[in-house]
Amino acid sequence: MIVHSDNTGMVFVGRKLGLDKFYSYLGKFGFGKTSDIDLQDESSPDIRPKSDWREIDLATASFGQGIAVTEIQMVRAVAAIANGGNLMEPHVVREVKDEKGSFEVKPKVKDKVIKDSVAQIVKEMMVAAVEEGEAKVFRPKGFRIAGKTGTAQIPVAGHYDPNKTIASFVGFAPADDPKFVMLVRYDEPSASIFGSETAAPTFFEIAKQLLLYYKIAPSE
Repeated sequence: MIVHSDNTGMVFVGRKLGLDKFYSYLGKFGFGKTSDIDLQDESSPDIRPKSDWREIDLATASFGQGIAVTEIQMVRAVAAIANGGNLMEPHVVREVKDEKGSFEVKPKVKDKVIKDSVAQIVKEMMVAAVEEGEAKVFRPKGFRIAGKTGTAQIPVAGHYDPNKTIASFVGFAPADDPKFVMLVRYDEPSASIFGSETAAPTFFEIAKQLLLYYKIAPSE
């Protein structure tokens, strides 16, 4: 399902999970609320109250439609998969220096959202999506990278425009000892409406440079 972006399969998973658990995990992973990143005026799209959800809302949300999130929220949620289920407090500043010395902003775990074993299972699904999915031709050879494409339709006047999308790719590398998490997003791309053909190639080109920067050798 994850490898080939099978929406029907994800609807089945969403229904098996149920609305109560699904809605709870949205909150646990930080969606629907600000991340408290150290930037001014952070905003967060609202998630409708659970009482307003219908069966169709659970179905579409199970494959990522109908819920608006910020890039920071998405990267933070995927980082929780990368580091064993820990939802981190995000920062843009690593260290502050002045005439009195320096202050290091250390990583801080805000919550444990899933078990390590569950995070590992999801990680392997994302690795399979990179190695076997539609964007596999673009991945750097010899590296285990976890990632997932995204192709979200854009609502226009009460319906979805079939020709306009938000194409994205989010992932982390190396999968077994992550050094970075990255999200690439294109609004209404003209070359293709699919994330696998637009955002994914850009993601992997940047990933190649980051792997060189971190001096990470191929593992395969």
